[in-house]
Amino acid sequence: MIERYTLPEMGKIWSIENEWQTILNVELAACDAMAELGEIPVESAKNIRAKANFTVERIKEIEAVTDHDIIAFLTCVAEYVGEDSKYIHKGLTSSDVKDTAYCLMMKQSAEIILDDLKNFREVLRRRAKEFQHTPCIGRTHGIHAEPMTFGLKLLLWSAEIERDIERVEHAKKIVSVGKLSGAVGTYSNINPKIEELVCKKLELEPVKLATQVIQRDRHAEYMTTLAIVSSTLEKIATEIRNLQRTDIREAEEYFQPGQKGSSAMPHKRNPINCERVAGMARLVRGNSIAAMENITLWHERDISHSSVERVILPDSTINVDYCTKKITKIIDKLLVYPDAMLHNLNRTGGLIFSQRIMLAIVGKGVLREDAYKWVQRNAMKRWLEKEDFKTNIESDEDIKKFLSKEEIEDCFDYKWFLRNVDMIFERFGL
Repeated sequence: MIERYTLPEMGKIWSIENEWQTILNVELAACDAMAELGEIPVESAKNIRAKANFTVERIKEIEAVTDHDIIAFLTCVAEYVGEDSKYIHKGLTSSDVKDTAYCLMMKQSAEIILDDLKNFREVLRRRAKEFQHTPCIGRTHGIHAEPMTFGLKLLLWSAEIERDIERVEHAKKIVSVGKLSGAVGTYSNINPKIEELVCKKLELEPVKLATQVIQRDRHAEYMTTLAIVSSTLEKIATEIRNLQRTDIREAEEYFQPGQKGSSAMPHKRNPINCERVAGMARLVRGNSIAAMENITLWHERDISHSSVERVILPDSTINVDYCTKKITKIIDKLLVYPDAMLHNLNRTGGLIFSQRIMLAIVGKGVLREDAYKWVQRNAMKRWLEKEDFKTNIESDEDIKKFLSKEEIEDCFDYKWFLRNVDMIFERFGL
């Protein structure tokens, strides 16, 4: 039975203790497979499993002499096992056990991130339903466009998180592989059946072909997937930051009792958690570039990727785990101000209804170019001269020929823009 590591948090996956334990699990699985195939004595495999152990401190002492981490690890384990240690690592190369262990750790990391994302998706869906019919202004280029609802913003985010879940599930599959095929992947000193048995025990898929290493396009896909996830989180955080701006203030991070926003200004309520998520996304995207650089290695393998992965794999998985949990809490307790949304929706004095007026005129048989020109000239008077848009539309000689005052009045109802909101929510089973 392979020793399974119970992981209460992401950081423990990437601890040096767990890394060596995972590598040991691969070695033990290989010994069990060799014993099953009659290549080493069954009693020796049992003895190895019973006695195999290590300490990080001892590995470091040995590595200071050998300048080779896997050899230091094997020497340390041999000190616990004794004579039967001669069967450990039989026919294997360092990357056989380390690459397989790293893939197992990436798989475990993906499982935590998937749980995070699924939890976040449910929080988004719950709050989307809460604000399904809460009107707010939609903005394009940062400028008021047409009415929408705040629930649609949240539902849009949940849809993207759904895609992120699919991406992570695929990336998890891509890295859930193992390799025990020797120095250049030819099984020159190891039975291919051992690889098959070890991977089955570890719940990994044997790669069809490797060099000395599992090919790094897999790791790059995993890392670029994490970069996409972090970019989604940044997208959400940035929108909240914008909505929290004093001149908008339609929503804001929860500000707990006793919290302080500034050492100088007692009035400040800053979106510090969203800013943290936005900033940390930059790290994950940067790490994804390093992962793509790792795809290119000399011939059947060099070691240029190794030092990079020791940083970017734990750094990015811990980052995404932390940020997903953080943004989930932000959305869960997000303060939302419907009155401010309605106030902002009306700030342009009806300009947001310009398209509906134009289409109403077109519906009377007027060329679109003419209708656009008539509505735009009245809109510009509102923008530049602060004249009342609706009054000007009603008194425009060209428009009056085609629209009655009642028809114009009907165009200035924001509820018309929201008539399909329920249909959109039904697409998501809400």
